[in-house]
Amino acid sequence: MYSSEPAEAEEEERRRKRAPWGVIALVLLTGLALIRNGSGEFDVGPPQPASAAAADSRTTPRGTFTNVPDPLPYAMVERVRIPSIQVDAPVVPVGLDPQGWVDAPPAQDPNLAGWFTGAVSPGERGTAVIVGHVDNDRGPAVFYGLGALKKGSRVEIRRGDAKTAVFEIYGIEVFEKNNFPGDRVYGNSGIPELRVITCGGGFSQQNGYDGNVVVFARLVEVR
Repeated sequence: MYSSEPAEAEEEERRRKRAPWGVIALVLLTGLALIRNGSGEFDVGPPQPASAAAADSRTTPRGTFTNVPDPLPYAMVERVRIPSIQVDAPVVPVGLDPQGWVDAPPAQDPNLAGWFTGAVSPGERGTAVIVGHVDNDRGPAVFYGLGALKKGSRVEIRRGDAKTAVFEIYGIEVFEKNNFPGDRVYGNSGIPELRVITCGGGFSQQNGYDGNVVVFARLVEVR
């Protein structure tokens, strides 16, 4: 007779190793400095979120949503699609580097995103995190257009279990790196949510980008 005990033990061990959200908020803010240091050498910089696109603070991250699909089990992440800004990119796992920062995906490949494996996988209960470069030394990269997204747009995550988790965007904001609201961005609302993050805000040659563009989205469909 099949026993689920080994699988349950493996899942418990994976959850035990997952970094606490307070720590993730700090190391993501630090680690994404690697992503902020884009070239900034284009005639027009990446689009920035409009004030009207901000997530409603009354409903995030612990708001009440209706018609939320049941959470999915853990699965690896294969691809991210954001049709409204023509994003269709493979996703690689990223963790913490030896200094305790979140690794960015390799900058030399402009069409590549990273899934932070210290958090949940997209579709699980909790807040999953996808990161990517806004640019590199050759031009725009995978999430260059992130700030142009609007509420209601969809983010599709193809998982390793052949399911696609579809998230609906309910907010897009840019936060200064020195005043980053980690609890609000990474907090667990009790339902499957997604954050897509790249660099944004002002740019200087000395310090790179001074903020992060953050997309807030919730699971609305599983295909």
